[in-house]
Amino acid sequence: MVFTGNPGTGKTMVARLLGRIYKRLGVLSSGHLVEASRAHLVGEYIGQTAPRTRRLVERAVGGVLFIDEAYTLTQSPLKGDYGHEAIAELVKLMEDHRDDLVVVVAGYEQEMAEFLAANPGLDSRFPKQIHFPDYSDDELITVFGQLAAADGFELAPGTEDVLRSMLRRAPRGPSFGNGRLMRNMLDVAVANQADRVASAAVVALTKDPAAKKGAGRDKGTEQAPPTRQELVTLTADDLPPLLDHPEEFFGLYL
Repeated sequence: MVFTGNPGTGKTMVARLLGRIYKRLGVLSSGHLVEASRAHLVGEYIGQTAPRTRRLVERAVGGVLFIDEAYTLTQSPLKGDYGHEAIAELVKLMEDHRDDLVVVVAGYEQEMAEFLAANPGLDSRFPKQIHFPDYSDDELITVFGQLAAADGFELAPGTEDVLRSMLRRAPRGPSFGNGRLMRNMLDVAVANQADRVASAAVVALTKDPAAKKGAGRDKGTEQAPPTRQELVTLTADDLPPLLDHPEEFFGLYL
């Protein structure tokens, strides 16, 4: 199978689910996922590439071999690059293990079309091509909320509206991170929230000399700690400034 699309559109997750489904259907014996890239297939010296490719395929037999950025196997400008050797070995091994192996190659749409055209045997061995479109703004906000909930956080009223406004103005292109962008933004928002809660406690302590000196505890002057609700709530102020430095959140196609 060929999965095409920009980063963060769920290609790896679908490949993992595919393995589980095929295992239940009896198509694959184990259904596990083996993730790979050019570095796992191509050797540095002559004679290394074919054995390295064979070892990788042997690990994946019974499950799904997911090769991300597969087009990099044919894009090297260096003379004598071993990427084509890896492809030739992969094509042979796919045929040898066709009854208990699923190979999924993934990458950008145009680059994957060029990849399939690089070897006469590739196109016929990858008849199924699935394109993963970018998420809409509403879908990204849903992803952000689900990721936050999975980490034990809640979104304060108005946070989704601010996030929607940020996404509406964010530049879209091949490097747009989609779901991965939401994960990156959530990680920064959680860090900002922790700083905000801690800073609020320090400011309150500074404004209360009695609490700072440890005096007056019996008189109720000690600053109350943050409530549980405050500790698990993300506000609009916690969101990172996406438009100021978008490259920090879009990331690379990993």
